Amino acid sequence: MNYNSTIYIAGHNGMVGSAIWRILSAKGYVNLVGATSKELDLRNQQAVSDFMQKSKPDVIIDAAAKVGGILANNNFPYQFLMENMQIQNNLIDSAHRLGVDKFIFLGSSCIYPKLAPQPLREEYLLTDSLEPTNEWYALAKITGVKACQAIRKQFGKDYFSLMPTNLYGTQDNFDLNTSHVLPAMMRKFHEAKENNHASVTLWGSGTPMREFLFVDDMAEAVVFALENKLRDYLYNVGTGEDLTIKQLAETIQKIVGHEGEIIWDDSKPDGTPRKLMDISKMHALGWKHKVNLEAGIQKTYTWFLENIKTFKEVKM
Repeated sequence: MNYNSTIYIAGHNGMVGSAIWRILSAKGYVNLVGATSKELDLRNQQAVSDFMQKSKPDVIIDAAAKVGGILANNNFPYQFLMENMQIQNNLIDSAHRLGVDKFIFLGSSCIYPKLAPQPLREEYLLTDSLEPTNEWYALAKITGVKACQAIRKQFGKDYFSLMPTNLYGTQDNFDLNTSHVLPAMMRKFHEAKENNHASVTLWGSGTPMREFLFVDDMAEAVVFALENKLRDYLYNVGTGEDLTIKQLAETIQKIVGHEGEIIWDDSKPDGTPRKLMDISKMHALGWKHKVNLEAGIQKTYTWFLENIKTFKEVKM
């Protein structure tokens, strides 16, 4: 890698892609390539192929995906399965056919079995059944992991996958119908605070345990992988620390300044009981996260307040 290498970041306007772009730019990489969804429909095979032939990237980072929380996954299983497969298959296949030697595929910890031993190790992939509430997204991501592994095995190219734990941070999605748990809680607590500290109802029992990684730390992991040759096809990326959803809610509530009651609706699904990543492989290579959860939530809430009018106009 050198600072003049052409690096295409698919999904460069999203939370993860924009963080990767920002950090690469700060490090001095000058030939970054991106295309908005209006400029390039990644679900269109021919359009992706044409774009690749024109931009001729040396490296592709796939941070593009259709994402959402439990509600969105439950309501739109076909889109979460098919659109994610279309996006990643078009990118991976075009990269291979056009001779791109390095491809970084970003997935999710939901690829691992629902009841896999904790913490989740890379070798647990495909050893048991998935969590039903997000299996469609997980199945799509598993096919991406395996496609990169197949190219690596058959053609010797540097194609590999990074599996992040739950990500959050600046430019997150705060739409209550499609967002993940942390940004959804943040918006609920903020709006309740604005409404005379009204009570906040949250899904589930609050007992499941989750791990959270600030998006800039994920971007740093991607850059680390970009600048080093990784020996294996799959690496977990996380903090190695988790907490209950109830503890998460109380942390966000404190940072937001909400003083009302929290009501837990245990008629709603909890999802996987625990998802903690074993990140020893990345640690052995020399990468480690820097931002602790409370500091990351504070950074995210600051960004939320600075941009609230913009995303309220778009998403409400």
